[in-house]
Amino acid sequence: MSNPAVENDDALEKAGSATEALYSTRDTYFPANPDDKIARLKSESDLALNLLDSIPPEQRKLLEQRARYEYLRGKILDVLPEYKREAEDHLSKAVKLNPSLADAWLCLGNCIWKKGDLSSAKNCFTLALSKGPNKQILCQLSMLERKIAQGADNQAELVDESIKHAKEAITLDVKDGNSWYNLGNACLTSFFVTGAWDHAKLLQSLKAYQNAEKDERMKPNPDLYFNCATVNKYLENYEMTLTGFEAAALKDPGLNAMEEVQKIVNLLDKIDNLLRGHARSKRLASLASSLAVVNLNSSYKRATVNLLSEGLNKAVALVGKVLFLIKHENVAPLYYLACDPDQVCFVLSVYGIQYDSIKEGDHITLLDPLYRQVEFSWKEKFYQFKSFRVDFKEQLLVNGKALTPHHAVCTTIHADHKP
Repeated sequence: MSNPAVENDDALEKAGSATEALYSTRDTYFPANPDDKIARLKSESDLALNLLDSIPPEQRKLLEQRARYEYLRGKILDVLPEYKREAEDHLSKAVKLNPSLADAWLCLGNCIWKKGDLSSAKNCFTLALSKGPNKQILCQLSMLERKIAQGADNQAELVDESIKHAKEAITLDVKDGNSWYNLGNACLTSFFVTGAWDHAKLLQSLKAYQNAEKDERMKPNPDLYFNCATVNKYLENYEMTLTGFEAAALKDPGLNAMEEVQKIVNLLDKIDNLLRGHARSKRLASLASSLAVVNLNSSYKRATVNLLSEGLNKAVALVGKVLFLIKHENVAPLYYLACDPDQVCFVLSVYGIQYDSIKEGDHITLLDPLYRQVEFSWKEKFYQFKSFRVDFKEQLLVNGKALTPHHAVCTTIHADHKP
């Protein structure tokens, strides 16, 4: 004779498996037409709901079974991007019936987040964590704190909390790719929020993304490749940037990652064309000769580009003449073509300053210059140029003067909700 309770548990297990498959589709299926994804999610959610509906009410009378039924129904209904009141109602019932059901709290927080009630969403996550540590909920809390940080007076403090919770998730499972991915996002956000353009935050973010990539479960995640490429863009690792955006585009055409590839290629082609033109310019000699009269602080040794080593050159000053502002399609950094007293042309990238802080014709002094020789090929075209990077306004003098605080600028942060 069959046992109704066991049969009911089997039916709930099947519904649970269907729900997991549904969310796997949400997280890994990225067709060229986004409408195809919505249609598939609706179809799969209907099948999962039918499995739940096949369980008669008299066979889900046990408290634990009722809670799981409500949780699964709410989770299935919440799979689409828009907020659904019906999903919230079912998930609310689930946590009332079984307050220890951690994933129900996670889903309820995500559902409430969609309607814009961020404080209530945070309460869901913190309530769940009060019942025990959970890496998924810590990651969502970390993401939510970055969302709350947008426009807040205490942005930096909230992002620091986000990093703290991201690291806590990693301590629970050091091999979990999603936790490393979340830490990478938190460190990248911190890079923008501080306004300090802290190179260390970029390197921490890159390391976290590289650890995330070691987890095979993260391979289908296009955002991992897109965000990692974004970090490489700000680190000016041009070849890795292009490779990363191209990989993201292959995984999800809807990310517009190929547009990012084209922006970088356009910038590199512009740099290449300007360098070719000025290498033969007759004006270069007269422009470079004007740099001989620029005075330097005695604590810095004057040097030209060809005397510098790759990397940081401490206690050294490089004097240059700004030839062109290189206009491009990204917000930061500002790019310039400049030359030194030996008529050696170089590319200067400057972070965190206003658009009009440096003008064509200005003479600039780079203190402790950070030098790189860029050489790589992309799609059968070879790019080669000398590059200097300025992260802080204190590393730069313009016409012999330090930049003032009003020259500084902070980029707007982004922390889109992707539960």
